[in-house]
Amino acid sequence: FFFSRRQTDWRPLGTRPPGSAEEWEAEFARYKSFPEYQKVNSDISLEHFKKIFYIEWSHRMLGRATGLVFGLPFAYFTLRGRLPSAVRARAAALLL
Repeated sequence: FFFSRRQTDWRPLGTRPPGSAEEWEAEFARYKSFPEYQKVNSDISLEHFKKIFYIEWSHRMLGRATGLVFGLPFAYFTLRGRLPSAVRARAAALLL
């Protein structure tokens, strides 16, 4: 199965996973409105959707945490002039 949550929610700061059965149904209904569901995954169940949702959500949160762990110290040391320009340029490229 092909699946990607990026079509259903792209909030920069993230969201929490649905907590109640009603919230899960609403999220699944939102996913059903996208062409990906209609053309590729129309036979998945809510339970399968939940499993993939958590994989995608975890991946997204890990990426954001990694960005913060790298980006905040980078900004701190850059603003204080503690990084040589060559290191600063290479490190900035990693943030892209």
